[in-house]
Order: sequence, then C-alpha cells, then structure tokens
Amino acid sequence: MEEDQNIPSSDNLDETNHSEENTANEVTENTTEDFKNRIDLKPLQDSVEQIKQEIAKFIVGQNEMIELLIISILTNGHSLIEGVPGVAKTVTAKLLAKTLDVDFNRIQFTPDLMPSDILGTSIFNVKTSEFEYKKGPIFSNIVLIDEINRAPAKTQAALFEVMAERQITMDGTRYDMELPFLVFATQNPIEQEGTYRLPEAQLDRFLFKIEVDYPSLEDEVQILVDNHHRQDTMDFNTISSVLSADAIKTYQNLIKQIIVEDNLLNYIASIVNNTRANANLYLGASPRASIAILNAAKANAAINGRDFVTPDDIKRCTKAVLKHRLVLTPEREMEAFTVDKVVDQILETIEIPR
Repeated sequence: MEEDQNIPSSDNLDETNHSEENTANEVTENTTEDFKNRIDLKPLQDSVEQIKQEIAKFIVGQNEMIELLIISILTNGHSLIEGVPGVAKTVTAKLLAKTLDVDFNRIQFTPDLMPSDILGTSIFNVKTSEFEYKKGPIFSNIVLIDEINRAPAKTQAALFEVMAERQITMDGTRYDMELPFLVFATQNPIEQEGTYRLPEAQLDRFLFKIEVDYPSLEDEVQILVDNHHRQDTMDFNTISSVLSADAIKTYQNLIKQIIVEDNLLNYIASIVNNTRANANLYLGASPRASIAILNAAKANAAINGRDFVTPDDIKRCTKAVLKHRLVLTPEREMEAFTVDKVVDQILETIEIPR
C-alpha cells in the first residue's frame, strides 16, 4: 500500500506535463531572443525595398543586376555592367541614381575623348592673371560612364586615381571627391570595332562585373505591355528619391559592423588563394578581391535581414567579384573554357565552413 502512495495520480501527471511545456516554451522564447539581430537592419531593408519598387516602375526583371548595384552602393564599390545593346543597362543605372538624392553625371566615352574632358583643366583667367581649375564631369556622387571601352588607354588611365583613392591630383593640387562617390560603367561585349580592352589594373578597381542577359519570355511580354500602356514614354520625374547622401554613408558604416566568423574569413582567403595556383588561370585575384568578397557578403547579409555572414552570402557574391579579375591561360581560352566555370570548380573544391 505504501508503494501505491508513491505513484503519481493522473492529475499530478497533467500538472507535471503542463509545467514541462511551460519550461520548454520559455526556453524557446529565450532562444529566439538570443538570436535576434544585434544590429537594427529594418530601416536598411525598407530602403532597399523602396528602391526596388521605384526602379520596377520602368524596369521588368533584371533583379540580379539591380540587387548587385544596390550592394555596390552599400559597400562603396564601383560596378562594370556588361551586356548587349537594349537590355536596360544605362536606364537601370540612371533610375538607380534617381532614387538617390545625390549629384549624378553621365559621360559618354568616345575614341577622341581626352583625360581633361573627364577630370577638368586649368584655364588662364585674364582678369586675375592666374590659372583656374575648372572641374570636369567626374566631380559628382554617381558617375555613369557609357561604353567605357570606347576610350583609349590615356583616357582610361585618368580614372585610376579617382576610382581607387576618391581623389584627383591636378597641377600638384589634390582635390578630394565628395562622398559617396561611385562609378557605374557599361560596355558591350559583342562589338569590338573601335573599342579598347580595359587594362587589368582598371578592372581590379571595379567591385563587380555584372553581366546582363536577355529577359525571359514572360518578362519581355510584360515589357511590351508596360511600354504600350505608357505610350512609349518614360517620365523619370515620377521616380522618388529614397536615400540621401547622409543616409548612404550611415548604411555604409552599418555594413561594416556585420559579424563575420574567423572560419568564413579563412573560406574567403582560400577561394582567392586558389585562383593564384589554379592551372586554368594565367592571372589570379589580388587581396583587393578578398576584401571585395568580404564587403559584398556583408551587404548581401544585411539586405536579407541578417547581422552575420553565411557561406551562401560569400558564394552569391564571389562570381561577380572574380569574373573580371581572372585571366584564363591561352590553352583554356582556345578550348572555349570560361572564368565562370573555373570559379564554379573552385567553389565546389573548397570545403564549406560549418
């Protein structure tokens, strides 16, 4: 009988189970709280979504290009946009600039363009008997360079300093660019007559090379429908400004605070290091590429609402960072091999951190 008294009743069992459920719920709630973002990314996410909505007023699809351009703004990096004529490279860049409350200039590159046409020149003032520096169109926050590969080498070289150091040295005087300063450049990969290959040193100054493909059938139908309803007009004045220069700087500083584990830093370094010893490549990537992958992965994590980087963030940005920095060996080029295939092989070979 005494043993029977020690057996819990059904009521006691219910109370015990209920107590265990409460404890489990408390643990779950505490765990959820523990995994909340340590950085408030909601305003940034909302701004990115507003930018996408504004651009979507005129652009159908091209989500990859738009998102990579937004990442380049958040990481203060330049972007090279490559695609055949008519796939909205220039229009998208102009629309994106319109969503930012900053200065914007467009420069059309041609074979007869001189460095002074971009940077500016010193002009003698008869009244003061002194030379005065007249700034060129490069002095802006967002600069769109159309058909960048149509200018000769001396004009290309004029961009080296301003793209890397955000400054211009003219007649021994340094002129700092007003931040943010970003270059979006377009080029046509098909037409080679009258074009000049961009030097590797200049290509390395671009954060991304964004390849723009033809739209899908569904997207092209929607393009026709929208164009018909707009009666073949595009009023850019309907685009609202979303971010000011100060807001861009704030978000750029916020991106720098995104958390990256040491094993992911090793993962990035391993990817870039593999390009330097890869039998398929004549030229590998520099440390600037490692930093570019790191910064782009941080921005990708932030716009997806995470204050920490994952391997998927790194893999998503790696190809756009590396494709213009790597040079295939002559043998691989003859075999119609591509840099994209090499990058895919590298990502498959290196173990993903857990």
